Amino acid sequence: MSRTITALFDSRADAEAAKNRLHMANIDASHVHVHDQSSQGFRSEGAYSDHQDRGVWDSVKNAFLPDEDRHTYEEGVRRGGALLTVDVEESQIDDAVRVLEDSNSIDIDDRAQQWRSQGWNYGEGASAATGLGTTGGSFDRGTGTTVEEEAIPVVEERLQVGKREVERGGVRVRSYVTETPVHEQLRLRNERVDVERRTVDQPLSAADGDAFRERTVEMTARGEEAMVAKEARVVEEVVVRKSADEEVRDIDDTVRRTDVEVDDLGTSSTTGSTFGTDRR
Repeated sequence: MSRTITALFDSRADAEAAKNRLHMANIDASHVHVHDQSSQGFRSEGAYSDHQDRGVWDSVKNAFLPDEDRHTYEEGVRRGGALLTVDVEESQIDDAVRVLEDSNSIDIDDRAQQWRSQGWNYGEGASAATGLGTTGGSFDRGTGTTVEEEAIPVVEERLQVGKREVERGGVRVRSYVTETPVHEQLRLRNERVDVERRTVDQPLSAADGDAFRERTVEMTARGEEAMVAKEARVVEEVVVRKSADEEVRDIDDTVRRTDVEVDDLGTSSTTGSTFGTDRR
């Protein structure tokens, strides 16, 4: 199954370069043609092509573009451009379109608007939406008034992995003062002075010859008393320390995405888009 892609360029050199880029990209392309004012069937003046007289499109096997799209491309060739047509397998349509878009193909919509500002006015909506188009029987993405449109969103979940700080527990260390009774024994020495009068009846000895003199005798009693002093000493330390390490954790989850499946219902053509298909 293949489709025909059309692209307009400002010069034949650009079109030939795009043709070479298609081959270099290993795209399975066949019936590659470049048309300019020297091509058979081109009309430099007069009416545009029609279904009876296909003009330059007669050499394009699967050119089933609407009239307004064909005539817009013809106008581009008439103004010195070059038209490239190529048949591409459906599985490589996107790759081929990407190559042509990167090869300086013309945005037909902008160019047709410029032509209209200069006086060209072939009908209403005579241009295609972009410089590339594909043709065929399933659908044709030309221009025109959109009759009905419905958008189906393609939703995709993306996994976002981050980290945040959480509390894992801890300790609280509080110091306070307690009183503990202490009992010690201490031996204290106390002196006492006693005065005793004793009755004596004996003769005075020679040693007491100076008995009749005045004397004074003093004796002091001494004693010991308890003294209490306190000395503060560091006997222990309580150290609170926090350490950190890192670990690699694998996160496994699933994300969802909505995919869109397009079924061909066999309709001949619809307007309002850029591309069309050609089914063989």
